[in-house]
Amino acid sequence: MALPAKGPATAEGPCSTPSSTEAPSQAACHPVDEKLPASRLVPAALQHIAAMYAGVVTPPLIIGQAVGLDAAGMTRLIAASLLIAGCATILQTLGVRNFAGNRLPFVNAASSAGIAPMLAIAETSAPGHQLPAIYGAVMVAGVFCLAVGPFFGRLLRFFPPLVTGVVITLIGVTLMPVPVSWAQGGDKTAADFGAMKYLALAGFTLVVVLLFQRFGRGFVKQIALLLGLLIGTLAAIPFGMADFTALREAPVAALPAPFAFGAPEFQPAAILSLCIVMLVLMTESSAGMLALGEICERPSDGKTITRGLRTDGIATLLGPVFGGFPTSAFAQNVGVVSLTRVRSRYVVAVAGGALLVLGAFPVLGAVVSMVPMPVLGGAGIVLFGSIAVSGIRTLSEAGLDDSSNIILVAVALGAGIIPLAAPTFYAGFPAWAQTVLGSGISAGALVAVLLNLFFHHLGTRSRQTAPALKSS
Repeated sequence: MALPAKGPATAEGPCSTPSSTEAPSQAACHPVDEKLPASRLVPAALQHIAAMYAGVVTPPLIIGQAVGLDAAGMTRLIAASLLIAGCATILQTLGVRNFAGNRLPFVNAASSAGIAPMLAIAETSAPGHQLPAIYGAVMVAGVFCLAVGPFFGRLLRFFPPLVTGVVITLIGVTLMPVPVSWAQGGDKTAADFGAMKYLALAGFTLVVVLLFQRFGRGFVKQIALLLGLLIGTLAAIPFGMADFTALREAPVAALPAPFAFGAPEFQPAAILSLCIVMLVLMTESSAGMLALGEICERPSDGKTITRGLRTDGIATLLGPVFGGFPTSAFAQNVGVVSLTRVRSRYVVAVAGGALLVLGAFPVLGAVVSMVPMPVLGGAGIVLFGSIAVSGIRTLSEAGLDDSSNIILVAVALGAGIIPLAAPTFYAGFPAWAQTVLGSGISAGALVAVLLNLFFHHLGTRSRQTAPALKSS
């Protein structure tokens, strides 16, 4: 008697790219669990590193400058951010049984959403106590995430494709100012911000990516983004637009020491503001997992969300020990997966391992930082725009022939775009409301969820649709 087939590998067990001699039943493997050969895995991982690097180092750069750190302190802060991002990403992609890790190609790193509240904490703290006050609040926010995270996984029924489509679209739309700023030079305070030379380099990079997408075949097409970044950087060198200063001055090795910036201090006001920020980050992280689940054709269920948020909480709790900040999902890497269609979580795990190395050896991280901002901007327009396209694709399958669904999407998108169109719109609101509503992603997600409850879960409408749902 023939033995029953084992079926496709799942998140619990990896599988390798099948050889041409393997039978189809033996080779069955979900793309998320596929182990790619090194010739495909390494370039794909480099694309993720290139997409995330600027975002990973942005919080330590801004906070470090705000609190007056010297060059050595900035190096330690950046190294810590890279190390924590690497550890969190590896934990997220590989997972620890049913405890932590969503086992998706999901990048975790310090989120820029917490920058403004942390700057506010620094401004209200005495010199020398700024980073300790920030780190104390971040640690408590990590505990808060661990405590509240499991409840997020039980709320998935309030996130149908109608809601997730709105959120995915807003992720792409609200991120678009980032590559636009990069394309103009990155530093808004510089006298030549927006100069034609920056725009030309960004445009050149964008054209290169488009040409590889149009005429490339197979793997070359998949790494079009990486090739665009490489060729754009090479083109910038003759014009003196590639900065080698960081490479010359970076130390070879610099491991962060525990509590190098002082023991954490626990201030109630700072803790409250960071816990509110953590709620926003949890919403964005959950939305990112839902989006990535759709893109990878492995929908995120309640347990997946819980494990993913637990990873956020662990990284946020332990990160401040070495100098890290609140940790959450990186939406730009969702864009990489959507654009390249390389869905293997092992690609992102390798990228996480590379972040560890970059953090331990800053001289290597400086090589990645040599990519000019305009080059990142040109590639980022494609990258972040593809996220919005994924959301539009989800919305196209969400029943927009229903007038109530059209109203839901219209109002939620409007709420999410308000912070972009009018950044000071919520200036008169309480601080906690500004934190929540000032993020287009969290504001749009909140409105979409509430309107979904109003139209589809409350009152007679939900009772009328219940028999139809049971019969389907």
